[in-house]
Amino acid sequence: MTVHIPSPLRSYTGQQAEVNVNGSTLEEVLATLDQRYPGLRFRIITEQNTIREHIRIFVNEQQAQDLMTALRPDDQIHILCALSGG
Repeated sequence: MTVHIPSPLRSYTGQQAEVNVNGSTLEEVLATLDQRYPGLRFRIITEQNTIREHIRIFVNEQQAQDLMTALRPDDQIHILCALSGG
């Protein structure tokens, strides 16, 4: 499946905007991404194994609420980073 990487996280993927990985759940996909691109998962997932507050993950245009979201090989995953500041 294709994972779309936001600009702020592309330093982990060698500036790749899209990467292809396999997994049957969002957790498996993120684990595979972290094996391939060390440190990426920590920017997306907390120490309590939840999606970080400023991160949104969409699977085929539906927001994923947890890491056990089931996936199919043809799914499109978009990781979005919220902008903040003042």
